[in-house]
Amino acid sequence: MAISRGQLVKELEPGLNALFGLEYKQYENQHAEIYATETSDRAFEEEVMLSGFGQAQTKPEGSGVVFDNAQETYTARYTMETVALAFAITEEAIEDNLYDRLASRYTKALARSMAQTKQTKAVTPLVNGFTTFQSGDSTVLFSRSHPTIAGNVANTLATQADLNETSLEQSLIDIAEMTDERGLLIAAKGLKLVIPSALQFTAERLMASQGRTATADNDINAIRSMGMVPQGYRVNNFLTDPDQFFIITDVPNGMKYFDRSPIKTAMEGDFDTGNVRYKARERYVFGVSDYRGIYGSNGA
Repeated sequence: MAISRGQLVKELEPGLNALFGLEYKQYENQHAEIYATETSDRAFEEEVMLSGFGQAQTKPEGSGVVFDNAQETYTARYTMETVALAFAITEEAIEDNLYDRLASRYTKALARSMAQTKQTKAVTPLVNGFTTFQSGDSTVLFSRSHPTIAGNVANTLATQADLNETSLEQSLIDIAEMTDERGLLIAAKGLKLVIPSALQFTAERLMASQGRTATADNDINAIRSMGMVPQGYRVNNFLTDPDQFFIITDVPNGMKYFDRSPIKTAMEGDFDTGNVRYKARERYVFGVSDYRGIYGSNGA
């Protein structure tokens, strides 16, 4: 359906002082705090998790050395999505407009919608990571039982908790205890805390206070003094659950964003109706290869 004069009545009347509603600021590129960006030229991308070897064995004198096997364990697949939006304006609406170029104004609105859609899609793996969104091992992204050859690996709390000193410290302890596919410690560390806007004041007190929060004890803030979260916290305004919090770790090949085709815009006129149509389109996907790249809590 095209935008017609019936939807732009006030813009066709003399005496209009201002048009408003499309000038709002917006939160941009918050996905960059969570995902590493890569480009793609395929319909899908696959990344394979490899296992190394287990611990070495003591070899008794005169006995043969023990041989171990390496193997592939799981495959993370990224299937590109096509995201698009369009609008049309009637020929008469364009001719009779007195105040502004309709095309210029609404193409900006189109770009705004495309940008916000990307940010909403970027948080979907996090928001749904406790219920439906799965990593390549066919387990929900945040789980205590990611299967490996040597046992299970956890990237969430045993008991879900709100963001506080205790839950943040336990999360960092769990990250330090992560192992690879053969049960070897991987020396993982937390890099940054990603939170919804509702937790920004809590995070500031936890990360910036010299002393411990919510206690009369005259103790130092160990998280701050030890530099346990060196990149601090980042607010993501598109996270919808006010209790969830996430920690990006230094494990490589974790959360990834593949850019298949950058945003493109197009315009064409329709010969029969005279309507002018505008379209924006891009292709991308957000996902995860190694779930050890992120740790999360669903809140109490």
